[in-house]
Parts: sequence; structure tokens; C-alpha cells
Amino acid sequence: MNTLVDGSMAVDAGLRWNNRFAALGPSFHTRLAPHPLPDPYWVGKSRAVAGQLGLSDAWMDSPVALEVFAGNLPLSGSAPLASVYSGHQFGQWAGQLGDGRAILLGEVATGDGAGLEVQLKGSGLTPYSRMGDGRAVLRSSIREFLCSEAMHALGIPTSRALCVVGSDAPVYREEIETAAVVTRVAPSFIRFGHFEHFSARGQLGELKTLADFVIDRFYPACRETGAFDGNPYAALLEAVSGRTAAMVAQWQAVGFCHGVMNTDNMSILGLTLDYGPFQFLDAYDPGHICNHSDPQGRYAYNRQPNIAYWNLFCLGQALLPLIGEPDQAMAALEPFKTVFPRELDARMRAKLGLTDAPREQDRDLIDALLMLMAQDRVDYSIFWRRLSRWMAGEGGEPVQDLFIDRAGLDAWMLRYQERIKTIPRWDGAHQMLKTNPRYILRNHLGEEAIRAAKVRDYSWVERLLTLLERPFEEHPGSEALAGFPPDWASTLSISCSS
Repeated sequence: MNTLVDGSMAVDAGLRWNNRFAALGPSFHTRLAPHPLPDPYWVGKSRAVAGQLGLSDAWMDSPVALEVFAGNLPLSGSAPLASVYSGHQFGQWAGQLGDGRAILLGEVATGDGAGLEVQLKGSGLTPYSRMGDGRAVLRSSIREFLCSEAMHALGIPTSRALCVVGSDAPVYREEIETAAVVTRVAPSFIRFGHFEHFSARGQLGELKTLADFVIDRFYPACRETGAFDGNPYAALLEAVSGRTAAMVAQWQAVGFCHGVMNTDNMSILGLTLDYGPFQFLDAYDPGHICNHSDPQGRYAYNRQPNIAYWNLFCLGQALLPLIGEPDQAMAALEPFKTVFPRELDARMRAKLGLTDAPREQDRDLIDALLMLMAQDRVDYSIFWRRLSRWMAGEGGEPVQDLFIDRAGLDAWMLRYQERIKTIPRWDGAHQMLKTNPRYILRNHLGEEAIRAAKVRDYSWVERLLTLLERPFEEHPGSEALAGFPPDWASTLSISCSS
């Protein structure tokens, strides 16, 4: 440990720090330390994320690590700060927002030179907390921890989660709950809202500084000769449009509902960010609303692609002072309209094991299936896994039992089998089993983990993490956790409150 100027001790975890975002200057953030969390205890850890950061198992199991990730001890070399941004929330301009309960510890240098930012979410008041208390509660922290790692294992771009630390300190929401801190990890936590903030305020110097930082750090190809007619800022918007389109296509294919796609929750890197009222579909309902705070269904499952484009349009408006020409900005958004359907078709074809080149009838085949599933409210994940096992010759429970309209399914299955016959030496069943997960983080499973954790039983958190880190495997003995949700699951209400 190193002694700081104020007499406190900084922990040396053997990490190398870059802290490039901190170097942008005071217009971008406020430097401050996390607020201590009293009497912390471990709730869950990801050994995989710790390894990415270069943290050993022995160190992660130490009392010092617990105090560090509770926000009670500083890490030597870190540069804690809360960043400022603005954004549109539920379609309305919300003005200045910012890290209201998150402290970015800094950027850890990784072996590949890329670097990873480490952030404590729930670490106390910041200048951007507005009416909040700066804390996160245990339930939302467990959900974010598990879903971050689940999404990564599904191959979907996402922020990661290193650990969750709990405390009996009271936090007041709809009822009295207990506090927790989840440590999040990502190459960057820069959001669309960061650009909106400086653009809306006419701080064009800061806007350019931020855009140049993002381009040089993450999108260097935008400066290549010929990239979008030599306009790196239009090229940046184009690149972000493509990444965002691909990410949302993956959401739709796996049945993931984000729940609160505000522009301040959209990553400039095309990462899934800010797990609040998310949900994986149970019954397939294209209009499903997972967020109790969204009665109008702005962020319903089937609206997510259009909302992503709307958010990109807001980003384009923010970057317009740098792009210069509105026509160029609009052209930079065009990739979304081609990348999203192409990526979604590719994902859905993979779910069906269509391993050859796309054919014109594939879209009709997929649409007909989804219409049958919506009509009968078929469980989305169970259907795809049963179909995969049936095609792989593994037997199991019949696909037909999931449908009321069995005749309709039989007719579709005939079309599907005829399509498969057109693929020489078809071997797509293996792909299907690696594409359609056996285990997903359903709401009721997260709720089981939360209820157990409230009485200091963290075995559910550990067990679910093990399953979700390897979601395509069978995990003998855990079959019930891949089954239908219980009746009480439909009564769970997930909102923006956390």
C-alpha cells in the first residue's frame, strides 16, 4: 500500500493504469472518490473478468479486495471521477445528466494494449446525482452482474461485471432495501449522451476533443484517406451506426429486451450498457414491454430497432457541427438500414441451421414461424432449444407440444425440412446447438438469486453465474433452470427504480 496525501492508504493491486479519459480535462468530469460502504460483504465475483484485468484469484479473495470494490480503499494509480453527459429520456430532452451513482476508477492497461475502464456503480453521491442518493440496491446489482456475464457468453457486445459487494446499509426506494456496489468493466463508458451534452451547450471545442478522442482510441480507420469523403466525424457516425445495428440484431435474435433505451444508455462502442429493467422473453410476444415505468411501450421488444435508429439520429444531430453537412450526417446513418436486417437475417438463419447462402424464401420461412409463435405465445428460448435438439437427433420433449395450432406448425415444419434438403451434406444441427442457448437469465431466476441473497445465501448467484457463463451446455442436474417459468413469474414487475 502507498500512503496518500490525506493519510489514507492506496492499495497496490499490481495494475498498470492509463486513465486516458481522465486526461481530457475538467469539462468532461468531476474528480472525486467513492463514498465508503459500511460493513461490506461479497455477493458474487467473476473470475473471468478478474483475469482480464490481471487480478489473481488470491487477491480477489482477500479482505483488501473487498474494501477496494466497496469503495472504501483507493487503488494506487487510479484516477476516480464521475463524468458528465446529457441525453433524451423516453423521447424527451432531459438536459444534463451524468454519472449520478457511478465512479470511474480509471483505465487499466491490459496485455493487448486495449485497456479496460473500471467503474463502481452505486458508490455514492456525485455532482450529477440530481434527486438521487447515489446508491444502487442489492436486487439491481445482482441482476446487472449476472446479465452482463450472460450476454458476454451469448456473444453479444456488452459491458462486463467483475463483482458485487453488498452492505446492510439501508437504501430507500419503494421500500427500504439494502445497498450494493457492482464493479463494471468496459473499454469505455462513453455514451451518445456525452456528445449530446457538449453539442447542446455549444461547447464545440469539447465536442471535437471528445470525438477526436473516440476516433483515435477506438475508430482509427475513420481517419483513413477516403473514409467517408475524408470526413472523420461522418465516418465515426457511420461506424457507430453499423455497430449499433449489429448489436440490436443480436438482441432481437436472442429475445432480449433492454427496457430503457435512452440516449444516455447507448454506448458509442455498440455495447449493451446499463442493465436496468431488462428481460429475456418468456412467451414470444413481439409487443412485450419489460419496463413497468414504460406504460406507452416506447421501448417494447419490437420497437427496439426503430428506437436505436432514433437514438443514432440524435447522435447525428449532436455531431452535426463537426460533420458540417446535414446530407452527410443522414448518409452516415444509412448503414443501420442495411446492417440491421442483414445481421438479423444471419442470426435467425443460424438459429435454423441454414448454413448455405441466403435464399429468397428464407425471410418468409422465418416470418411464418414467428407469426405462429406469437399467435400461440410459445416460449421463445425453449422452442429454439427443442428444435435444435430435434434436428440434432437428440430427442427430448416434442416441439409440437409447445403449440396450440399443431397443424400450422406441422405445415411449417414440412417447409423447413424441404429447405434443409436443399443444403448438400447438411450439418447445421451443431451450429443450432451453439446458437440457441439452453440457459438464459429469466426474470424468475434472477428473483430467486435476489431472494436468497437477501438472507445472505449467495449460492444462487454462484450457480446461475456458472450456468450463464456456459449457456449452450446441458449442465446435468440443472435442467429445471432451463424450463418454463413458474406462474408467479408473470407477477414480477421490473422498473427503472434501482
